[in-house]
Amino acid sequence: MIYEIRTYQIAPGSLAEVEKRFGDAYQYRKKYSELTAFLHTEVGPLNEIVHIWGYKDLADRARVRGESSKEANWPPKIQEFIRQMRSEIVNPFSFIPEPHPGKMGPVYELRYYTIKPGTLPDLAKGWESKAAERSKLSPIVFAGGVEFGRANGFVHIWAYSSMDNRMQVREDARKKGVWPPPGGGDRLITQENKILLPSAFSPLQ
Repeated sequence: MIYEIRTYQIAPGSLAEVEKRFGDAYQYRKKYSELTAFLHTEVGPLNEIVHIWGYKDLADRARVRGESSKEANWPPKIQEFIRQMRSEIVNPFSFIPEPHPGKMGPVYELRYYTIKPGTLPDLAKGWESKAAERSKLSPIVFAGGVEFGRANGFVHIWAYSSMDNRMQVREDARKKGVWPPPGGGDRLITQENKILLPSAFSPLQ
């Protein structure tokens, strides 16, 4: 399984219309493959939508995109609102369960790290030793290294019931020694995060 994370910066004040048009068009697109999630930023870079698509592999992605490009109602007619676009392919860690439609949030935190070259295997080992315990406090949507996109990128997404729940979980994880995994800080170059909320049609809520 791979995930494509597509991040679009959109014009201020356009979110409601963008989500409406995207949701309408998605009714035609989902017969080719379904979304994992459709989210928008609440805290962090403003006026962003983030849509996440799961595929079996790159060949499956190419097939689906080729078939869906022939669909008259796809892509959604939102080009007039788009200011920037970014796409990244992420290989998820095998020890984290695949996300399925349903309620995990509704508050999602996407964390994007740039790590030192060659350190992803050790980072994965550290995560594997701690992820099960940490996920008892709040679900991990997925985590993995960027295969195509920003070099040496590492993405992880967490679900929380509220912002207060996020603060409590992070404090509990620290006090219990459940998180962060060992050696993480030594491998990091940069860190970014954003808080996201789901659209009405997002499979993940």
